[in-house]
Amino acid sequence: MKDMASRRWIGLVFISVAVSLIIVDSTIVNVAIPAIVDDLNLTSTEVQWVQEAYTLVFAALLLLFGSLADRWGRRRMLVIGVVVFAGSSVLAALAPSAELLILARLVQGVGGAMMLPTTLSLINATFRGRERGIAFAVWGSTIGGMAAVGPLLGGWLTTEFSWRWAFGINIPLGIAIVIGVLLTVGESREAQRRGIDLVGAVLSVVLFGSLVFGLIEGRTLGWWTTAEPLEVGASSWPWQLSPVPIAFAVAALAAATFVWWELRRSRMGHGTLIEPSLFRIGSFTNGNVAALVVSLGEFGLILSLPLWLQFVLGFDALQTGLILLALAGGSFLASGVAGGLSGRVRAVVVVRAGIVAEIIGIVWVGLVIGPDAAWGWLIPALAVYGFGVGLATAQLTGVILEDVPVELSGQGSGTQSTSRQVGSALGIAVLGTILFTSTAGILGAKLDDRGVPADQRDQVVSAVVDSAGAAIAGLEQNPQTADAAQDAKEAFSDGTRLAAFTAAGFLGLGLVATISLGRSSRERPTREDATPPASS
Repeated sequence: MKDMASRRWIGLVFISVAVSLIIVDSTIVNVAIPAIVDDLNLTSTEVQWVQEAYTLVFAALLLLFGSLADRWGRRRMLVIGVVVFAGSSVLAALAPSAELLILARLVQGVGGAMMLPTTLSLINATFRGRERGIAFAVWGSTIGGMAAVGPLLGGWLTTEFSWRWAFGINIPLGIAIVIGVLLTVGESREAQRRGIDLVGAVLSVVLFGSLVFGLIEGRTLGWWTTAEPLEVGASSWPWQLSPVPIAFAVAALAAATFVWWELRRSRMGHGTLIEPSLFRIGSFTNGNVAALVVSLGEFGLILSLPLWLQFVLGFDALQTGLILLALAGGSFLASGVAGGLSGRVRAVVVVRAGIVAEIIGIVWVGLVIGPDAAWGWLIPALAVYGFGVGLATAQLTGVILEDVPVELSGQGSGTQSTSRQVGSALGIAVLGTILFTSTAGILGAKLDDRGVPADQRDQVVSAVVDSAGAAIAGLEQNPQTADAAQDAKEAFSDGTRLAAFTAAGFLGLGLVATISLGRSSRERPTREDATPPASS
């Protein structure tokens, strides 16, 4: 019995490392992008797709693979996902062109979508009571910590070796995860396995794929009229109406059809992609709303801060990663605190405390940001922010899944993961729009005050914004544009600060959304014909 207990905790280590693989890869690309641009001569559009192709596929497939894991076996799905993820990392590391790198990132998104909801459902099926709270604390703090370790690791590998190793590191980690999971994690699945909901699967992919596409591309392509044509191969978007509102319309139609279809299949007793009865659980429904809103602001800092540190303060990739390491330290500290509080303090109280810490940390960072900032003040601010992420992320997950029956844990975890990813995509879209739009407006006004001609002003503004700040160094090296470079640093700092304060505002809304969690019902609806889950 003791051996089985220790084996479960060792298995949790490998499950957490699997989560680390996803999170590190999501953040590691941010600091490696400048080197990739130089090596593969990426255009600005290709740069966007290298970063966004992964998120698009990842969010679109989470719900599908969470449901399939319940039927086919959660451990099996996790192992397959790790193999797909590591295999596509080989393609990314060896990619000779932008097109193949983007393709590899798409496949990585498939592997990531197999892994993330499965790690949650395995924890939900393996641990009970206070142990489950501790396990979720470890899982959540891993996410927060790895969000900071990713830039550090990516900066070191890119600086000392090559950007290709930023992807290559996934291969030995993937091998270790597969071996560890097979040796220490037991298989679990839904005992009463019914037919796969193929129509629901297609509708969910269309729904989340089109929604995330619209959120990500709105700033570039135009929210209503076409600002920049969408180009696919030799074809170009031919209409004045932007593809973004069309994507949102498709998402709305797919959402309505998906709800109707799932309710219909559930009434007929057929297998569904997500069990409608889950939404009769107050903690599940309200928790998903809170998770979506919190995710709008939770990792917004990681989007803009590395750009500001490198292109305004002049740090290299490794130095940027070292500064962000404070976030990881705070998150790992939160793991111990959350574990100690498990069973003694209600999880929703820990969630609220974590969100408050995140708000304090982000506001602190916003107050520090400036073209001549004393970066040392960022360290404690990031530590406070990371501490909040570590407390809130895992405990909110635990609250959402607390009353979800084990036999539906894959569907439940897939749903909450999807809520987070849609929230993150919306946050990236909104914060990215605020960062670059405000930078463009402020910089344009500063150049106007200097009497710079309109055509030169527009050229400078476009160069700074389209390069996400990378053009500032070139402006600074040219004596004729040195003044414009200083204006650009001030404008980019102002935009970064405004994005930070907006992220804090989102987290404030998330804090308000958690109020309803204290009143959640303890009802545990299950399928009428469900039996306890089979394990091996």
